[in-house]
Amino acid sequence: MGDAAAVDKRDWALAALVTAGVALEAVLRPDMAWRPVAIVFGCGLAVAALYRRVHPVAAVAFAFGGFAALDAAAFLAHSEPVGLLSGWVVLVLTYSLFRWRAGRDVAIGAVAVAVSFGVIVGLDFPGLGATIAGAAILLFMAALGVSIRYRGTNRLHVIEQAKLQERQQLARELHDTVAHHVSAIAIQAQAGLFLARSSSLIGATEALETIDREAARTLAEMRTMVSALRDPGTHPAMAPRRRIADIERLAANSTDALRIDVALRGELTNLPPALEAALYRVAQESVTNAQRHAHHASRVEVTVNGTASDVHLTVSDDGARTALAPNPSGYGLVGMTERVTLLGGTLTAGPNPDRGWDVRAVLPRQGAAT
Repeated sequence: MGDAAAVDKRDWALAALVTAGVALEAVLRPDMAWRPVAIVFGCGLAVAALYRRVHPVAAVAFAFGGFAALDAAAFLAHSEPVGLLSGWVVLVLTYSLFRWRAGRDVAIGAVAVAVSFGVIVGLDFPGLGATIAGAAILLFMAALGVSIRYRGTNRLHVIEQAKLQERQQLARELHDTVAHHVSAIAIQAQAGLFLARSSSLIGATEALETIDREAARTLAEMRTMVSALRDPGTHPAMAPRRRIADIERLAANSTDALRIDVALRGELTNLPPALEAALYRVAQESVTNAQRHAHHASRVEVTVNGTASDVHLTVSDDGARTALAPNPSGYGLVGMTERVTLLGGTLTAGPNPDRGWDVRAVLPRQGAAT
């Protein structure tokens, strides 16, 4: 569906072609009935062709209604009907109606075509064969218009879906990157303030160095995503692909108050890049949630265990047991679940029977979107 934005050069070319045809008929056809009226009506067909996409209903009504009115006038005057070879443009107008309009507009235009066609055939019957052929051609032009309109609408839908998926992926990447690094910066800043107030300059310096590193990583990843967005040839996976080995680096975010332990076990080679990136992002988000929301936690354990068929990721903390999600109002768990589901895996998150919170993900080595 959808309207044409405006008259374009193709419409001007079609209008010029119709005008030239009418002019040639006026010069070369001495037998043209009602010559002045035919010329004026032919020029009106050129105008209808010019606005066939902007006002297709009016164009169709004018063209078909005009031919019907002229045939009726000729019949009442017992004169030869006004025949314009340039009248072939009504086929283009029929196509335009069904190409650029739908619903009520198409119904109105179709009624105008049907009634006018009936009047023309009734007043000057050309024979059964010619009548069937004419109706078939009009139906073909209408079907062609509907088909192309449907294809165009479907294409726009596909494009919108692709844009939506890219926006969702960008949102996940931004959330994972910013939330993780900024959480680490906030924690180190709090520790640095405490140590500075306690006159522990060495500890405060170490906290500032950690903040500097995390800020640099955040800026680097943000620049990578922005550069990818500016480059139309870049794949939608905006952030650089993370690998299994990057999970071990999460342990560098350990503090005196919260230690992060990472263990990689089993068969973890030859994994699809998308799977490795998903494992990293889930581990990163889970660690971030533990840092921000695990009350009285002193340790976070990240375990990745690979088997011949799938990979198991577990992130557990020893914080105070709670029945609520670490961040029920946020997008962290939603994003993790989307990532895992897209790869054909499963993710569960909930309180540990003993203490703290567990996040468990199981992803097949060859998942749905790898």
